Amino acid sequence: MDSLKLLSSPKIFWHKSVVKKQDREIALGQKGCVIWLTGLSGSGKSTLACKLDQALLSRNKLSYVLDGDNLRHGLNKNLDFSVKDRAENIRRVGEVAKLFADAGLICITSFISPYRNDRNLCRKLLPPGDFIEEVYLKVPLSICEKRDPKGLYKLARAGKIKGFTGIDDPYEEPYDCEITMGVENGTPEEMATTVITFLDGRGYLAPPITM
Repeated sequence: MDSLKLLSSPKIFWHKSVVKKQDREIALGQKGCVIWLTGLSGSGKSTLACKLDQALLSRNKLSYVLDGDNLRHGLNKNLDFSVKDRAENIRRVGEVAKLFADAGLICITSFISPYRNDRNLCRKLLPPGDFIEEVYLKVPLSICEKRDPKGLYKLARAGKIKGFTGIDDPYEEPYDCEITMGVENGTPEEMATTVITFLDGRGYLAPPITM
């Protein structure tokens, strides 16, 4: 059967779970949400994601990191780096992150996600307030290129990688991100503390209040 026909088939129904998101949040003592880390390659997204994951665990909060490279080893391994496949890559991530949030987890995503429209579509997947987009690591290209932990900028400058974000493909900065941080905001541990403070102040690290 054609996949498009399958998607529009009247035989497909949404099966509602007896256990609600709020039930899972009460059991976990926290509120499920998505923390979307975005920024250029080398801006420190993966490092911050890991530090934040550790910081949350130290407070007995359950989180999970979705990392761009990791997902391209499995779920998204059939996608390349064309504009179309980049969009599909982020769409899939958004859907997976939505499931984690619905399970009551604090889902931390670490993706360049260069296109504003793709990030906005992911935000719209979740109820208002559950998508913390974006934690924007605003690190200048010059610094990211100097770090170049994977040697990708060097390859892009040599013309061996085409369509590389920041070199010959644009990065669209967020308009209304919740948190913006750069090198002036301290170590990854200090940045993680900033995000924890944000989450704590908005009630994500406590169970929902039931009436």
